[in-house]
Formats: sequence, C-alpha cells, structure tokens
Amino acid sequence: MQGCDGSVLLDSANKTAEKDAQPNQTLRGFGFVERVKAAVEKACPDTVSCADVLALIARDAVWLSKGPFWTVPLGRRDGSVSISNETDALPPPTANFTVLTQLFAAVNLDAKDLVVLSAGHTIGTSHCFSFSDRLYNFTGMENPSDIDPTLEPQYMMRLKSKCASLNDNTTLVEMDPGSFKTFDTDYFKLVSKRRGLFHSDGALLTDPFTRAYVQRHATGAFKEEFFADFAASMIKMGNANPLTGSQGEIRKKCSVVNH
Repeated sequence: MQGCDGSVLLDSANKTAEKDAQPNQTLRGFGFVERVKAAVEKACPDTVSCADVLALIARDAVWLSKGPFWTVPLGRRDGSVSISNETDALPPPTANFTVLTQLFAAVNLDAKDLVVLSAGHTIGTSHCFSFSDRLYNFTGMENPSDIDPTLEPQYMMRLKSKCASLNDNTTLVEMDPGSFKTFDTDYFKLVSKRRGLFHSDGALLTDPFTRAYVQRHATGAFKEEFFADFAASMIKMGNANPLTGSQGEIRKKCSVVNH
C-alpha cells in the first residue's frame, strides 16, 4: 500500500497486485470505478486521477447511505506499482488495540481516527472467514468451545447459526444487522454491547479513550458530531502519502498504467 495513489485498482498478469492479496479478494466495484473514470475522461481528459475518482466515490457512497458529505481535497496522482504484500499494512479484523494503533500511526492516524473510521463498519457485509476464529478457533484449539469470551453470548450463538464452521468462506453476514445499508451510529451501540463483528471492533473497548468515544456515540445523541469526525478522519486518511505535482501519472484507465 503505497498510499492514496489508486494502486489497488491496478491489474497484474501474474496476480501479484494489491487487489489479488487475500485481504482484498472480496473487494467489489472495480467495473463501476472504470465506468466513472471513462465518463470523467470523456468530459475532462487527462485531468482527474483514478486516486481522486476513488476518493470521490467513497465520499458519495457514504453520503448516499445517509451519512455525511465533505469536500474531498483533490490533486492526487496515480502510482504505477501495485504489490500484493503491501496489504500487510492494512489493519486485519483479527488485530488487537496495540496492533491497530501501530498500523494507524504508520500513516499518521491516531486513536480517534481509529475509533471513528472503524465505524465505517456500519455499512456492508463480511464473509464468515473474516471473524469465524472468534467462534471456533480463538486460541487455536479448533473446536466449537474455543470462542472469544468478549463476544456477547446471544450474538455469538446467532453468528454460529450463520457461520456453520471455521472453513465457511461463502456466507455473508451483515456488519450492522438491520441497518447495514445506512450510515448511522448503530455501530457504536453494537460495539458497546459486545456485539461488534470483528475482534478489531471489540478491541475498541480495551482502551479508555476509544471506549469512551464508543459509549458516547452509542447513545445516538451526537450524530452530527460523529458525522463531522468521520468526515475529518476520511480527509486525513485520504492525505496519506499521496503522489502530487509531477509524481506518478494520471491513468487513462484505472486498471492499467499508461504506456
């Protein structure tokens, strides 16, 4: 992960690009990005990078899901390198608080950014394999009783009813049950009740600062405050190591470098 340079959009002939790495194999929407880029190129050739297109799409996806709207700083350039093992810098769903803060700090994001951006899990679904270790193999014993003790028991049983085994790699589970298509503060309510889907969600309760933030916004009384925080953290994350000026290029197609 070079930074915000659109490298995750690049294809590779030998399947060694970022999009081919295990954490990214469930990413979708690449065709949509290409269609948006094609429309932008038709209207304004060689001007708007794929990195900027992706940042704008992310903003609009949040807004269309009833979340905040923010002005996206533009001017990023596209990178020409995409290597699968660079996804090691992505925070895994199995990470504890120490690992999470270290990975965030590496791109100049702090504990507040961590708890705020984690709430992006209010939208979407996850495959069972991203969290099934919490249900069947939390300490490496690989048996039905080897569960994460921090999971709320009823929620744990509900997840087990959906994910029948450690090896289920097809079933999808809503990350924010009941409102997984709406950007809201329900994520914090779930985490505060020990019903966060990922170990990384539950890890937010192990630190005094992030726990207090979760509990404050679990009340649902400070939605606009959270929306402002989310917008600020998205802008901050979008400024992580961008290519600017004469660096990189502006790709004509997002999946391939210019020739």
